[in-house]
Amino acid sequence: MKIISWNVNGLRAIHRKDGFLDFLKKEKPDMLCLQETKASEEQLPDELRSIAGYYAYFASSKVKKGYSGVAIYTKEKPTKVEYGLGIKKFDDEGRTLVVHFKNFVLLNVYFPNGGGGPDRLQYKLDFYDAFLAYIEKLRKKEKKIIFCGDVNTAHEAIDLARPKENEKNTGFLPEERAWIDEVIAQGFVDVFRHFYPDKTGAYTYWDMKTRARDRNVGWRIDYFFVSNILSTKITAIKILSEVYGSDHCPVTMEIK
Repeated sequence: MKIISWNVNGLRAIHRKDGFLDFLKKEKPDMLCLQETKASEEQLPDELRSIAGYYAYFASSKVKKGYSGVAIYTKEKPTKVEYGLGIKKFDDEGRTLVVHFKNFVLLNVYFPNGGGGPDRLQYKLDFYDAFLAYIEKLRKKEKKIIFCGDVNTAHEAIDLARPKENEKNTGFLPEERAWIDEVIAQGFVDVFRHFYPDKTGAYTYWDMKTRARDRNVGWRIDYFFVSNILSTKITAIKILSEVYGSDHCPVTMEIK
Protein backbone atom coordinates (compact mmCIF):
# COMPACT_ATOMS: atom_id res chain seq x y z
CA MET A 1 0.00 0.00 0.00
CA LYS A 2 1.32 3.41 -0.97
CA ILE A 3 0.42 6.54 1.01
CA ILE A 4 1.48 10.04 -0.05
CA SER A 5 1.43 13.13 2.16
CA TRP A 6 1.76 16.62 0.65
CA ASN A 7 1.23 20.18 1.80
CA VAL A 8 -0.02 21.59 -1.51
CA ASN A 9 -0.25 25.27 -0.40
CA GLY A 10 -3.62 25.65 -2.16
CA LEU A 11 -5.31 22.72 -3.89
CA ARG A 12 -7.11 24.83 -6.49
CA ALA A 13 -3.89 26.68 -7.35
CA ILE A 14 -1.80 23.53 -7.77
CA HIS A 15 -4.54 21.95 -9.88
CA ARG A 16 -4.78 25.01 -12.11
CA LYS A 17 -1.06 25.56 -12.65
CA ASP A 18 0.87 22.41 -12.03
CA GLY A 19 -1.00 19.31 -13.18
CA PHE A 20 -2.09 17.92 -9.81
CA LEU A 21 -4.21 15.21 -11.44
CA ASP A 22 -1.28 14.20 -13.66
CA PHE A 23 0.78 13.70 -10.49
CA LEU A 24 -1.97 11.51 -9.03
CA LYS A 25 -2.22 9.47 -12.22
CA LYS A 26 1.54 8.94 -12.33
CA GLU A 27 2.04 8.01 -8.66
CA LYS A 28 -1.21 5.98 -8.23
CA PRO A 29 -1.23 6.12 -4.42
CA ASP A 30 -3.71 4.00 -2.49
CA MET A 31 -4.17 7.00 -0.20
CA LEU A 32 -3.28 10.65 -0.72
CA CYS A 33 -3.23 13.01 2.27
CA LEU A 34 -3.15 16.73 1.47
CA GLN A 35 -2.60 19.65 3.81
CA GLU A 36 -3.18 23.39 3.42
CA THR A 37 -5.83 22.85 0.76
CA LYS A 38 -7.13 26.41 1.38
CA ALA A 39 -10.64 25.48 0.20
CA SER A 40 -13.89 24.00 1.41
CA GLU A 41 -15.34 21.08 -0.53
CA GLU A 42 -17.97 23.26 -2.26
CA GLN A 43 -15.25 25.64 -3.51
CA LEU A 44 -13.47 22.85 -5.40
CA PRO A 45 -14.17 22.02 -9.04
CA ASP A 46 -15.97 18.74 -9.72
CA GLU A 47 -12.82 17.02 -10.98
CA LEU A 48 -11.19 17.51 -7.54
CA ARG A 49 -14.27 16.69 -5.49
CA SER A 50 -14.76 13.40 -7.27
CA ILE A 51 -11.76 11.53 -8.71
CA ALA A 52 -12.42 8.17 -10.37
CA GLY A 53 -11.35 5.27 -8.18
CA TYR A 54 -11.12 7.31 -4.96
CA TYR A 55 -13.34 8.16 -2.02
CA ALA A 56 -12.69 11.80 -1.04
CA TYR A 57 -12.97 13.52 2.36
CA PHE A 58 -12.38 17.18 3.17
CA ALA A 59 -12.06 19.28 6.34
CA SER A 60 -11.86 23.04 5.97
CA SER A 61 -11.55 26.15 8.13
CA LYS A 62 -14.77 27.51 9.59
CA VAL A 63 -13.08 30.70 10.80
CA LYS A 64 -11.36 31.98 7.67
CA LYS A 65 -11.94 31.26 3.97
CA GLY A 66 -8.97 30.14 1.90
CA TYR A 67 -7.04 29.09 5.03
CA SER A 68 -5.73 25.77 6.34
CA GLY A 69 -7.76 22.66 5.33
CA VAL A 70 -6.94 18.98 4.76
CA ALA A 71 -8.14 16.31 2.33
CA ILE A 72 -7.83 12.54 1.94
CA TYR A 73 -8.34 10.55 -1.25
CA THR A 74 -8.47 6.81 -0.61
CA LYS A 75 -9.08 3.80 -2.85
CA GLU A 76 -10.42 1.79 0.09
CA LYS A 77 -13.57 3.01 1.80
CA PRO A 78 -12.98 3.73 5.51
CA THR A 79 -15.16 2.11 8.17
CA LYS A 80 -15.41 5.52 9.89
CA VAL A 81 -14.32 9.11 9.20
CA GLU A 82 -13.82 11.77 11.89
CA TYR A 83 -13.39 15.47 11.20
CA GLY A 84 -11.14 16.89 13.90
CA LEU A 85 -10.03 16.05 17.43
CA GLY A 86 -13.35 16.88 19.09
CA ILE A 87 -12.06 20.24 20.40
CA LYS A 88 -13.81 23.23 18.82
CA LYS A 89 -10.93 25.74 18.82
CA PHE A 90 -8.77 23.27 16.86
CA ASP A 91 -11.46 21.73 14.69
CA ASP A 92 -12.71 25.15 13.54
CA GLU A 93 -9.44 25.59 11.60
CA GLY A 94 -9.97 22.35 9.62
CA ARG A 95 -6.65 20.73 10.45
CA THR A 96 -7.41 17.06 11.06
CA LEU A 97 -8.99 14.12 9.24
CA VAL A 98 -9.11 10.69 10.87
CA VAL A 99 -10.00 7.69 8.71
CA HIS A 100 -10.52 4.28 10.29
CA PHE A 101 -9.84 1.04 8.46
CA LYS A 102 -10.05 -2.57 9.59
CA ASN A 103 -6.34 -2.88 10.37
CA PHE A 104 -5.24 0.67 11.22
CA VAL A 105 -6.22 4.31 11.70
CA LEU A 106 -4.79 7.02 9.42
CA LEU A 107 -4.63 10.63 10.63
CA ASN A 108 -3.87 13.42 8.17
CA VAL A 109 -2.90 16.59 10.01
CA TYR A 110 -1.90 20.14 9.19
CA PHE A 111 -0.30 21.19 12.48
CA PRO A 112 -0.36 24.92 13.28
CA ASN A 113 2.51 27.25 12.49
CA GLY A 114 3.82 28.96 15.64
CA GLY A 115 4.57 32.27 13.88
CA GLY A 116 2.55 35.45 14.37
CA GLY A 117 3.16 36.07 18.07
CA PRO A 118 3.02 34.28 21.45
CA ASP A 119 -0.70 33.45 21.16
CA ARG A 120 -0.18 31.39 18.00
CA LEU A 121 2.85 29.63 19.45
CA GLN A 122 0.74 28.68 22.48
CA TYR A 123 -2.07 27.55 20.17
CA LYS A 124 0.42 25.31 18.34
CA LEU A 125 1.74 23.79 21.58
CA ASP A 126 -1.81 23.25 22.88
CA PHE A 127 -2.73 21.57 19.58
CA TYR A 128 0.34 19.33 19.90
CA ASP A 129 -0.74 18.24 23.40
CA ALA A 130 -4.35 17.64 22.34
CA PHE A 131 -3.23 15.59 19.35
CA LEU A 132 -0.90 13.43 21.44
CA ALA A 133 -3.72 12.80 23.95
CA TYR A 134 -6.00 11.84 21.04
CA ILE A 135 -3.62 9.27 19.57
CA GLU A 136 -2.89 7.92 23.06
CA LYS A 137 -6.62 7.19 23.43
CA LEU A 138 -6.58 5.37 20.10
CA ARG A 139 -3.55 3.38 21.18
CA LYS A 140 -5.23 2.34 24.41
CA LYS A 141 -7.98 0.86 22.25
CA GLU A 142 -5.21 -1.20 20.61
CA LYS A 143 -5.45 0.65 17.29
CA LYS A 144 -2.47 0.63 14.95
CA ILE A 145 -1.78 4.24 14.00
CA ILE A 146 -0.28 6.04 11.02
CA PHE A 147 -0.18 9.82 11.13
CA CYS A 148 1.25 12.11 8.52
CA GLY A 149 1.32 15.72 7.50
CA ASP A 150 3.00 19.06 7.97
CA VAL A 151 4.17 19.06 11.60
CA ASN A 152 5.69 22.55 11.18
CA THR A 153 8.74 21.64 13.30
CA ALA A 154 12.17 20.29 12.35
CA HIS A 155 13.14 17.71 14.96
CA GLU A 156 16.95 17.74 15.02
CA ALA A 157 19.78 19.88 13.61
CA ILE A 158 20.10 17.38 10.73
CA ASP A 159 16.53 18.26 9.69
CA LEU A 160 17.20 21.80 8.53
CA ALA A 161 19.93 23.52 6.55
CA ARG A 162 20.64 26.30 9.06
CA PRO A 163 20.02 25.06 12.61
CA LYS A 164 22.21 27.64 14.39
CA GLU A 165 20.45 30.61 12.77
CA ASN A 166 17.02 29.18 13.64
CA GLU A 167 17.47 28.23 17.30
CA LYS A 168 15.18 31.06 18.42
CA ASN A 169 12.69 30.81 15.56
CA THR A 170 9.42 28.95 15.58
CA GLY A 171 9.74 25.61 13.84
CA PHE A 172 12.96 24.84 15.70
CA LEU A 173 12.29 26.04 19.25
CA PRO A 174 13.28 23.66 22.10
CA GLU A 175 9.66 23.33 23.28
CA GLU A 176 8.45 22.44 19.76
CA ARG A 177 11.22 19.89 19.25
CA ALA A 178 10.59 18.40 22.71
CA TRP A 179 7.08 17.45 21.59
CA ILE A 180 8.53 15.28 18.80
CA ASP A 181 10.81 13.68 21.42
CA GLU A 182 7.65 12.90 23.40
CA VAL A 183 5.88 11.38 20.38
CA ILE A 184 8.86 9.07 19.86
CA ALA A 185 9.05 8.26 23.59
CA GLN A 186 5.38 7.21 23.42
CA GLY A 187 6.32 4.52 20.91
CA PHE A 188 5.83 6.19 17.53
CA VAL A 189 8.47 5.91 14.81
CA ASP A 190 9.63 8.78 12.57
CA VAL A 191 9.67 6.62 9.44
CA PHE A 192 12.14 8.66 7.39
CA ARG A 193 14.75 8.69 10.18
CA HIS A 194 14.10 5.01 10.87
CA PHE A 195 15.25 4.28 7.31
CA TYR A 196 17.80 7.11 6.93
CA PRO A 197 19.19 8.02 10.39
CA ASP A 198 22.15 10.02 9.05
CA LYS A 199 20.90 11.38 5.73
CA THR A 200 21.61 15.10 5.35
CA GLY A 201 20.12 17.60 2.91
CA ALA A 202 16.76 15.77 3.02
CA TYR A 203 14.15 18.53 3.21
CA THR A 204 10.45 18.86 2.45
CA TYR A 205 9.93 22.65 2.69
CA TRP A 206 11.78 25.65 1.24
CA ASP A 207 11.04 29.36 1.57
CA MET A 208 9.77 30.60 -1.80
CA LYS A 209 10.57 34.28 -1.26
CA THR A 210 14.30 33.63 -1.04
CA ARG A 211 14.37 30.95 -3.78
CA ALA A 212 15.77 28.62 -1.12
CA ARG A 213 14.84 25.50 -3.09
CA ASP A 214 17.38 26.32 -5.79
CA ARG A 215 20.09 26.13 -3.11
CA ASN A 216 18.39 23.37 -1.05
CA VAL A 217 18.25 25.60 2.03
CA GLY A 218 15.31 23.74 3.47
CA TRP A 219 13.56 22.12 6.42
CA ARG A 220 12.23 18.61 6.95
CA ILE A 221 8.89 19.40 8.59
CA ASP A 222 6.60 16.89 6.80
CA TYR A 223 6.53 13.47 8.40
CA PHE A 224 5.12 9.97 8.55
CA PHE A 225 4.90 8.51 12.05
CA VAL A 226 3.67 4.97 12.74
CA SER A 227 2.99 2.84 15.80
CA ASN A 228 6.09 0.87 16.69
CA ILE A 229 4.29 -2.38 15.79
CA LEU A 230 3.90 -1.18 12.16
CA SER A 231 7.56 -0.22 11.63
CA THR A 232 8.49 -3.70 10.39
CA LYS A 233 5.74 -3.52 7.75
CA ILE A 234 7.19 -0.45 6.02
CA THR A 235 9.04 -1.23 2.81
CA ALA A 236 10.02 2.26 1.58
CA ILE A 237 9.84 5.97 2.25
CA LYS A 238 10.92 8.71 -0.12
CA ILE A 239 10.95 12.51 -0.22
CA LEU A 240 9.85 13.48 -3.74
CA SER A 241 11.95 16.64 -3.93
CA GLU A 242 11.76 16.68 -7.74
CA VAL A 243 7.99 17.36 -7.58
CA TYR A 244 7.20 21.08 -7.75
CA GLY A 245 4.03 23.13 -7.43
CA SER A 246 4.15 24.00 -3.72
CA ASP A 247 6.67 25.32 -1.19
CA HIS A 248 6.58 21.74 0.17
CA CYS A 249 7.22 18.51 -1.72
CA PRO A 250 5.37 15.20 -1.31
CA VAL A 251 6.56 12.36 0.92
CA THR A 252 5.61 8.81 -0.06
CA MET A 253 5.55 5.72 2.16
CA GLU A 254 4.95 2.10 1.22
CA ILE A 255 3.69 -0.41 3.77
CA LYS A 256 2.72 -4.09 3.60
